[in-house]
Amino acid sequence: MTADDQTQKGQPPIWRAAFFALCPECGAPGLLEWPAKFRECCASCGLDFGRYNVGDGPAAFLTMIIGALLIAAALTLDTMLNPPFWVHVVLWVPLTAAAVIYGLRVAKAALLASEHQRQAAEGTKRDD
Repeated sequence: MTADDQTQKGQPPIWRAAFFALCPECGAPGLLEWPAKFRECCASCGLDFGRYNVGDGPAAFLTMIIGALLIAAALTLDTMLNPPFWVHVVLWVPLTAAAVIYGLRVAKAALLASEHQRQAAEGTKRDD
């Protein structure tokens, strides 16, 4: 089954919905408010984003991954050029904040789009 077969007409693929904050149902922009909070519903199709349980699961993993990458980059810069401390502060503090916020937006949007396309729901207990 190809990716085109899995998505219905008008639904963007998960990667496009994640990177551009598109509604997983109609593809309209405006899935997220600033910085990484979902809107109540889609302005175009009315899809209720509150029914999806994305939570803040990606936050811890994403922060650790971005932190490790930026620390490696900072240590490399310090070893190669040995800049003064203020250069590190001016460079790495805004870069860290921007990377974490944008990463959270992408990760949360990807999880919501994935839940929507797979019609994920809470489990229920069956009586056998």
